[in-house]
Amino acid sequence: MHHKSHFDKSGGLRDFYSDLHIHIGRTGNGQAVKISGSRNLTFENIAEEAAVRKGIEMIGIIDCHSPSVQDDILTCLDSSAMKEIHGGGIAYKDTVILLGSEIEIRESGRGAAHVLAYFRDLDTMQDFTRWMSRYMKNVQLSSQRIYVQPRDLQQEILDRGGILIPAHVFTPHKGLYGSMADRMSDVFDLRGISAIELGLSADSSMAGHISELDDYSFLTNSDAHSLGKIGREYNKIRMLTPSFDEFRLALGRKDGRQVLANYGLNPRLGKYHRTYCSGCSSILDEESIVSSVDRCPYCGSLKTVQGVFDRIVSIADRNLPSLPSHRPPYYYQVPLEFIPGLGKVAMSKLLTTFGTEMAILHRASETDIACVVGEDLARSIVMARDGILELSSGGGGTYGKVVRK
Repeated sequence: MHHKSHFDKSGGLRDFYSDLHIHIGRTGNGQAVKISGSRNLTFENIAEEAAVRKGIEMIGIIDCHSPSVQDDILTCLDSSAMKEIHGGGIAYKDTVILLGSEIEIRESGRGAAHVLAYFRDLDTMQDFTRWMSRYMKNVQLSSQRIYVQPRDLQQEILDRGGILIPAHVFTPHKGLYGSMADRMSDVFDLRGISAIELGLSADSSMAGHISELDDYSFLTNSDAHSLGKIGREYNKIRMLTPSFDEFRLALGRKDGRQVLANYGLNPRLGKYHRTYCSGCSSILDEESIVSSVDRCPYCGSLKTVQGVFDRIVSIADRNLPSLPSHRPPYYYQVPLEFIPGLGKVAMSKLLTTFGTEMAILHRASETDIACVVGEDLARSIVMARDGILELSSGGGGTYGKVVRK
C-alpha cells in the first residue's frame, strides 16, 4: 500500500488521517440503514469518497452490525475491490475501513446515550450481530437501543476483542454526559473503555474539566450522515499501518503509536454548543451571564435545551481545565464546505490540482492555492485551516456560521 504520509524515525511509524464515525444511509439494494442518512451513503461509496476525494487513510463505518450492510461488505470482498487485511480491517485503495457499530444504551432513571464498538473482522462483527439481535428490536437499522445493562454490553464487546468508545459524549442528544450521567463510572467499568469521542460541540480543553477523562485518548470524528461531511472532523494517528490492531495500540499510547492531533470545528460552530431556547429561538451565548439556565433570560420560557458548554460547567469537578502531558493538540479547523465563496467549480479545480481535501488542508501552500482559485479564496482557505475565521455560535440543533466580512 502506498501512503503519502510522513515517515517517523522511530521504526517506520507514520501519520495517518482518520475519521472513525461514518454512517451508512442505504445498502446497495436501497434498503434504509440510517433513516436520516443520504441515499448514496453506501459502504462502497464511503470507501471511494474517503480514499479518492478526502484522502483519509483510515475510516470507521459504524453501521456494520446491520446484516444488509454485511451483505454489501461480502459483495465488495468477493469482487476483489476490497480485501480483509492481516492486522484487522478492510483495505480499499490507500484506505482501511474499520468495522464498527453505534448502539444506544439506557438504564432506568437515566437518559439514553450512544456508544461505538469496533471489531477486528467481519466474522466477529457477524457474531456480535447474532448476539445483539436477541436484545434489539431491529438490528438492520443504525443506532438502535439495546435492551441490556450497559456493563453487560461492555463485557460482550470486550469478550470479542472489541474496542468500546462512548460517542459524542457531551451532546444533549444521546451523549453519555450530555443526557445520561454526571460520571462515566456510573455507567461503565472505566478500565473497559478505550477512548472518548468528543463530538462536534466540544474540544479537549472543555473535556479537561472532568478528571475521570484524564487517562483516555480523545478522538473527534465527523458523525457523517452524507458523503460531503466525511472528514468534517478527524484525527492524525501515528501507527505502523492503518489497521484495527494498530488503532488499538495508538489509543493505548503503546510502542510509539498515539493520537497525534484532533482536527475539529471550533466548538462554537457545533450545533449543540450553547443552551438554546425553543420559546424565542435565542442561543444563549458566551455573553450570557448565566451558564446553567432552566428559564430563558430573554423570554422566561422553560423550553431550553442545555448546551454542551453549559452542561460541562454544571458537572465539572475542576474550575480550570487540566490537560495531561499525553493530550495532543486540538486544532480548530473550518471544513472547506463552510467557506463562503468556495463553490463546486473552485473546489473541483483545487481537487484536480492537489488531489484530495487532506492535501488542500495540510500540504498545499497559500501561494499554490492562490494560483488555482485566486488570492481572496486562498486566504479564506488558509484562515479556515488555521481556525482563525470569525464564527457565530451554534445551538439548538443549528450550526454556527462563518461570519462574512
